[in-house]
Amino acid sequence: MNDVRRVSHPGPSGSPNANALARRPHVVVVGGGIAGLAAATGLAERGVSVEILERQDYLGGRVGGWTERLGDGTEVANNRGFHAFFRQYYNLRTLLRRTDPELERLRPVEDYPLVDAQGRRDTFRGLPKAPPWNALVFALRSPTFPLRDMLRLNAAAAAPLAAVSVPEIYEQLDNVDAETFLQDINFPVAARHLAFEVFARSFFARPERLSAAELAAMFHIYFLGSSEGLVFDVAASNFNTALWEPLGQYLTGLGVALRTKVSAESVTVGGTRVLQVHDSAGTTIDADGVVLATDVAALQRIVAASTGLGGDDWQRRIGAMQTAPPFAVQRLWLDRPVDAGRPAFLGTGGLEPVDNISVVSAYEAQAAEWARAHQGSVVEVHSYSVADPSGDGPLRRQMLARLHQLYPETETAGIVGETLLLRDDCPLFSPGSFAERPTVHTPVAGLMLAGDGIRIDLPVALMERAATTGWSAANGLLESWGVGGHTLHTVPVQGRSPVLRRLARRARRAS
Repeated sequence: MNDVRRVSHPGPSGSPNANALARRPHVVVVGGGIAGLAAATGLAERGVSVEILERQDYLGGRVGGWTERLGDGTEVANNRGFHAFFRQYYNLRTLLRRTDPELERLRPVEDYPLVDAQGRRDTFRGLPKAPPWNALVFALRSPTFPLRDMLRLNAAAAAPLAAVSVPEIYEQLDNVDAETFLQDINFPVAARHLAFEVFARSFFARPERLSAAELAAMFHIYFLGSSEGLVFDVAASNFNTALWEPLGQYLTGLGVALRTKVSAESVTVGGTRVLQVHDSAGTTIDADGVVLATDVAALQRIVAASTGLGGDDWQRRIGAMQTAPPFAVQRLWLDRPVDAGRPAFLGTGGLEPVDNISVVSAYEAQAAEWARAHQGSVVEVHSYSVADPSGDGPLRRQMLARLHQLYPETETAGIVGETLLLRDDCPLFSPGSFAERPTVHTPVAGLMLAGDGIRIDLPVALMERAATTGWSAANGLLESWGVGGHTLHTVPVQGRSPVLRRLARRARRAS
């Protein structure tokens, strides 16, 4: 944590350990992804008895890793694709430090260039870390930000970008979609493709389906709100070996029961404690607390099956949550290397249907080992907001053709192995949804929610939102039992420049 202006959010005060209580609480955490693992860690470290139910046979959720067998019988590591561990992901990195204090199982990616259909190229290499100079230098040296276009920016309409505060930004912009907002501020079209749509696509949504408030919050987190810089880290080996198996062993050492290939079916009030969880194995578990840390569809399924839980309004809000459009990840094991100068990660704009390309063998240990053994490479192609997920045949060919266009050396490479993953399980932050989004705390005593689709009024997003809501869910339960919690950290909760905040207020008044 290099940013001296990061903000600490102290956890609840109380007894240092649940051992002081008359009865040791038992908590069921539903979901073994980032949010569930953070919640389980926060509870188990305070002496709470914890049981995790995970429907897959691996931990990590959407950032999990597994092993597959290629057609030639070779076993290879696989996952759902590239994930960037930014330096301002304080609460996620705190979780990972439980088993990797120096974060040696992450490795830096110093640059991630962006290219558009006209061949214009942006880069984050060599930018100053401190805002607003990072964003200013990026704009000044970018081929997509001609000076004449910068002078046409609508300062009044763009004012929220310069002075983001959370959660106030949602009151200002949540009812506007990101595409309309960018048009209203006269943001250059070319720069929109490269600089802002990259963030929109991080949510697996097109700008017209994403809340402008969410986009502005992302701008704050990564540009004007943090001086951690714009470089990020990636896992140095497949996610299961680098991250989650060590954390699973750590939790087991704390007495946590890990039950994989088991899902929760419903939750009811009552039993010998406070709540009961009914699982797919036919077991009913009595619990003092439950953390539902699942994806949107699983949360909706559990709540719908839990008759009367939380009341009609809360159940309606859960039912109103949306899932982002499907996305595709094509991983290719090729019999020849890509050119040595290819970046580990390339973002694209206006090059349908491809949104980014990763050279996995440039950073992931198992892929690098396979590439050395076969004198080849492992490459990943991503496509977000897939229009027709049933047409994976045409989509596969289109993704492959775009890879060949951008990396011509791959056209003559033989495909030793290939997987095409199609999923639609990420939350959608559509315009106007923030006020109704369910929060970590629920109307049911002992029941908490966690995950990257759950509302928390802090400047966090994506994997960091998952981790932060998980820690927060643990803190909420600990506080209810008088046990001390865990301190959280975020980038500043408002724009860090007083000058920009004053200019933003002046622009808003003028409008």
